[in-house]
Amino acid sequence: MNILDLVVGKPIKTTDERAEQVGPAQGVPIFGLDGLSSAAYGPEAALSLLIPLGLLGVRYIVPISAAIITLLVIVYFSYRQTIAAYPSGGGSYTVARFNLGAPAGLLAAAALLADYVLTAAVGISAGVGALISAVPSLLPHTVSICLGILIVITILNLRGVREAGTIFAVPTYLFVGTLLVTIAGGVLRVILSGGHPTPVVAPPPPPAMTEAVSYWLLLKVFASGCTALTGVEAVSNGVKAFREPTVKNAQRTLTVIIFLLAVLLAGISYLVKTYGIAATDPGQPGYQSVLSMLTAAVFGKGIFYYLTIGAILVVLSLSANTAFADFPRLCRAIAQNNYLPHVFGYRGRRLVYTYGIVVLALLCGGVLLLFGGITDRLIPLYAVGAFLAFTLSQAGMVMHWRKNRGPHWVKSALVNGLGATVTGITTGVVLVAKFVEGAWITLLFIPFTIGCFVLVRRHYHAVKLLTSCRDAVNVAGLSQYPIAVIAIDRWSSITCQGIEFAARLSPEVIAVHVEPNEHSELLQDDWEQYVRKPFEAAGKEPPQLHLLPSPYRFVIVPFVQFVLDLSRKHPDRSIVVVIPELVEDKWYEYFLHNQRGRLLEWVLLARGNERIFTVSAPWYVGKRQ
Repeated sequence: MNILDLVVGKPIKTTDERAEQVGPAQGVPIFGLDGLSSAAYGPEAALSLLIPLGLLGVRYIVPISAAIITLLVIVYFSYRQTIAAYPSGGGSYTVARFNLGAPAGLLAAAALLADYVLTAAVGISAGVGALISAVPSLLPHTVSICLGILIVITILNLRGVREAGTIFAVPTYLFVGTLLVTIAGGVLRVILSGGHPTPVVAPPPPPAMTEAVSYWLLLKVFASGCTALTGVEAVSNGVKAFREPTVKNAQRTLTVIIFLLAVLLAGISYLVKTYGIAATDPGQPGYQSVLSMLTAAVFGKGIFYYLTIGAILVVLSLSANTAFADFPRLCRAIAQNNYLPHVFGYRGRRLVYTYGIVVLALLCGGVLLLFGGITDRLIPLYAVGAFLAFTLSQAGMVMHWRKNRGPHWVKSALVNGLGATVTGITTGVVLVAKFVEGAWITLLFIPFTIGCFVLVRRHYHAVKLLTSCRDAVNVAGLSQYPIAVIAIDRWSSITCQGIEFAARLSPEVIAVHVEPNEHSELLQDDWEQYVRKPFEAAGKEPPQLHLLPSPYRFVIVPFVQFVLDLSRKHPDRSIVVVIPELVEDKWYEYFLHNQRGRLLEWVLLARGNERIFTVSAPWYVGKRQ
């Protein structure tokens, strides 16, 4: 087993694709990890902005959470319809492109790509932030820990969808289970105490009120709390990852994710208000997360407390997996329309879109380095892209129903229309509330990405026009042999094989040797004995040996210039450059030999023309030992 097999697993046959598809049980951790984990930081993001209101601020968390859950339910019904209407996947990009036109599709695609990059970065940084709040001594290593987790998640996703779902299932269900137990235990204590439970471990008292309630503050709180809705798009993008019945399994997975998220948000907000738990400033000593204080208030700081906190830490760190599940699929859909390089559509050894996974890892790593792995610096950039994509998707679905006009199309259009209206308003609120804090960066990234899409599409269109051909093959020109040119350094088995190969391609062979060289004098004697005499004895024209002077010891440049000059002298002839190459037996032996042949090929491709061809004549070390 080689290193690649050990790290990312053995290759999977294309015919085994169905075995890699997943059901709802594995779909929840693959596509729902980001959405479910947002229950750990969504309410806290909202409560953090309510700190200036003191105890009064805690009372507002329930109505704000109710508004967020209502929005979540609307988005849920809208995306159920999207999954049924577009079972091939693609989500907002596909829906917007088919129904609102290419510009709207590109806007949705750029918004989603930005959201997925930030989803991965925020998830990892939130998990590491929670870890550091428990172990403050790790603070200097924040970025290193973030990048380490990023590498682990990248490798797990390169191993394939099904394997990633199996690995992430345990922490996901442990996280959900411990929080549900905490909520159930808290609600039971509230009932038994007549609505006034006594905390097992009392949370820190809320700070004094330093600011009056304002609509602007409540809008900012709502915008921050809406980060809990990011990730809902994931299932609609990855429909094809589910086994048959594909649509039903995708819808069931979405239902489970939304139901669990709604229960978690409702339970946490209710208990936070009942127990009087206010957020603490993450930048001050004595910081505790809201879930840490809530779990301690319900059950104390025993074994269950540490099990819950451990599950939260792991799931927050791994929540980036949702982005890794969807980003590559979205890139593939965009690449199929020539707006991204076609390599994004190629499937790797484990039937995953390898290039998309690697590019997301690089972008996420860059964001983590740029912002120091600090969640508070990333949150303001968050959610704008997601809600913009939500809005375009739902507006596109309204147009879809208007075009198709099937049974009950009016009802379906009203559901999506409501979704488009509500998410559109939310997009405006989130954008205005977070603009100064950093959302403007996302607004710059989106048009930049669209510009890249347009340039890539323009390039592919230009290449298609240039390469389109309606001319018949010139059969008359096939009787003319090309000129074979071979680069040689000294007489060896590699050179001998290359000469034999070149002679089979053409009766006119020119061997080019750049001098001065330590082998130059000996080469001329060897040429006479090993090349000229055997050819003449066989009654064939021997190859020419051309000694090319190079006073400054350059090899590549004079050889390429010789080939270009030869091409100009023979405008009616093709030239085949034969490049003898030593192929090492072990991968590490590659670094023990100069790779001048590869460089020569690259330069000829860059400076050559349509009549200059390159061909490798490999000589394998391992076959002759």
